[in-house]
Amino acid sequence: MTTLLVIAKEPLPGRVKTRLTPPFTAREAAALAEASLTDTLRAVAATPATRRVLVLDGTPGPWLPPGFDVVPQGPGGLDERLADAFGRCAGPALLIGMDTPQVTPRLLGVDFTGCDAFFGPAEDGGFWALGLAEPDPALLRGVPMSTAVTGAVQRRRLVDAGLRVRDLPRLRDVDTAADAHAVAALAPHGRFAARLARCSAAARR
Repeated sequence: MTTLLVIAKEPLPGRVKTRLTPPFTAREAAALAEASLTDTLRAVAATPATRRVLVLDGTPGPWLPPGFDVVPQGPGGLDERLADAFGRCAGPALLIGMDTPQVTPRLLGVDFTGCDAFFGPAEDGGFWALGLAEPDPALLRGVPMSTAVTGAVQRRRLVDAGLRVRDLPRLRDVDTAADAHAVAALAPHGRFAARLARCSAAARR
């Protein structure tokens, strides 16, 4: 089986989901980030895995379910931190972020038979998932992050390394209020959707 990695920030006001403010307050944005992280961790917890790891910038809170190892994020830019996370793995690993609360165990239950890498493109040009049968931090270092071409560059890096790449479905990250409403509609029964409904009602008052 596979090690499942979630890279995340502690959901503190002013530190997460800043593009949601406005229309939401910093506290509401942090609550939405916590709900997104909670749904993500629950999906990971329900997925068969060799090990589940939260690669965290900050301190764990009551939102962390049992069964996860918690390790701190490494130093440097996002490419370096992702590389460091893969560098901690001795076997097949799949890494996701905290911005796709619509993920399901079915999406995360990857099988590396017949391929060397999984790539999950995001609608904003990035990627929501990256899986490596043989984790190699060098495959991530130097990839420009948070740009419209991040995903294309990362996938090309895998192909140029001679890896057989299998693509996962394209998902939408939660960055803006429009993203939040679109993602909540895809997973209407999750904590994220419930929290968004409460925040939206408060914003209308």
